[in-house]
Amino acid sequence: MPNAFTRVPDSPVPPPGRFGSAVIPIADVFMVAMFSKPPSGTLRTTWVTPSTYWLTLATFLGAVVIAGLLLSGLVGAITTLSILGVVICLLFAIGAGSVALVGGGQRRSLALVAAGQGRSV
Repeated sequence: MPNAFTRVPDSPVPPPGRFGSAVIPIADVFMVAMFSKPPSGTLRTTWVTPSTYWLTLATFLGAVVIAGLLLSGLVGAITTLSILGVVICLLFAIGAGSVALVGGGQRRSLALVAAGQGRSV
């Protein structure tokens, strides 16, 4: 049973824009790597749930902050291990950020359609 965290529209997923189309392959790889492959196999035809959207947005922001702290030397000396941590954080930021971009694009498209029909989302 869907709730506020998992509810998605009954309508088909709107076609992604040019930028959305470019990041969908990265988002799909990230979803598979996180053991969260969509039922259709791609986010091109599957809605990003609100919980996934907010979780990936938080993961992106957290990974960028941690990478920045590791590079700044505020949490210790810059070593090979901290550089490895930065690389891992940046990979998470790229993957999670791409899912968040796809989800944001879907929500923007839905809001534009709803606004055109005089409804609020």
